[in-house]
Amino acid sequence: LCAGLTAVRFAISVQWEFAMIAILVAAILDALDGRIARLLKASSNFGAELDSLSDVIAFGVAPGLIIYFWSLSDIGGVGWAAALFFAVCCALRLARFNSTLETRPRFANDFFMGVPAPSGALLALLPILVSRELNVAIFQHPAVTGPWVVLIALLMVSQIPTYSLKRLRVPQRFFLPMLVLIGLLAAGLAGAPWHTLLILSFVYVGSFPMSYRSFKKLQRQEEAEGLKGNQTEVDEAREEDATGTHLREV
Repeated sequence: LCAGLTAVRFAISVQWEFAMIAILVAAILDALDGRIARLLKASSNFGAELDSLSDVIAFGVAPGLIIYFWSLSDIGGVGWAAALFFAVCCALRLARFNSTLETRPRFANDFFMGVPAPSGALLALLPILVSRELNVAIFQHPAVTGPWVVLIALLMVSQIPTYSLKRLRVPQRFFLPMLVLIGLLAAGLAGAPWHTLLILSFVYVGSFPMSYRSFKKLQRQEEAEGLKGNQTEVDEAREEDATGTHLREV
């Protein structure tokens, strides 16, 4: 919550890099808070509600204001409407996530439905990153940033399944290559953080087709197992009925 509001303060001061860093810090803290609460055995409904309220500010309101101050303010009310739309979609996404948490099928726990709020916030700020690091001024034009922010907002409330890294399981044979990738990622973030984040953003967006196929495959398997289970129950019921009829005849 504090990191998100601090990002807004940096945006007002036209310190765009610090604003993006504050949103990134908020995303890192959001990834850690649940694990820390479980390790400390301090999980509670209060903490879950506070987490969602903080997420709305840090990943909905703050990015919307940052992109508005940076570009969308040039087109007045239309730009403000795009920033509002992003914040509202973030709130709707979090409300849907909380309300369906207990009813989701087991196989769906490895996926988010739609782009999660922290990822959506970072993707919404991607035009700032591209414009500043690659010197592509066109990305600051409201004709580009406006539709982009609306697109990311729609992705957050969409039904597109995306991978959940919180439940990522690495097979043992891939453990060493994964450590190498983590080392390269750490080196990239230390030496060229913004370019590394840019590459990670493109890789993340490129994973959407794979996550969709994986989700549909697991969904079909779950449905097939459910149909098999239902058929087994029907066969058992028929067998019990036939046994009872035979006993009555005897």
